[in-house]
Amino acid sequence: MIFRGTFEHALDAKHRLTVPAKFRAALSDGVVLAFLPELEEGSARSLSVWPSSEYDAFASAALEGMHPLAPRAQFLREALYGNAFDLELDSAYRLVIPQPAREFAGLGKDVVVSGAGQSLQIWDRHAFAAHNAGILSRFHEIAASFDHTD
Repeated sequence: MIFRGTFEHALDAKHRLTVPAKFRAALSDGVVLAFLPELEEGSARSLSVWPSSEYDAFASAALEGMHPLAPRAQFLREALYGNAFDLELDSAYRLVIPQPAREFAGLGKDVVVSGAGQSLQIWDRHAFAAHNAGILSRFHEIAASFDHTD
């Protein structure tokens, strides 16, 4: 499944997020909630939500070709696996967002769930607004950087 769209939600008093209806089936067999570091120093952080099998494939692809004893490989393994949580949707299709994850992403009550292709992202609502405005203002520049002929 391709995850796309943007949805405004609120965490409840127990820090649970209701998963948008169109994504529930894709996440019904287990979820990995992972830290998503900022793309540029000082930019907003978010969390990513993956179907379990998709996260495993993503992490394996990121580590592919690296010698397992190399410091960079060890660092990346620690980042990918140490900052990820195996979760399940409850009967009301909610995910409990663990405290370390909420703190990392600076989540308040109001959040945005946005599609990112293979995964979903969870953002603090204000952080998402600033991040998305920045992406849209740089879209032409970023797209033009891929202008090449082969």
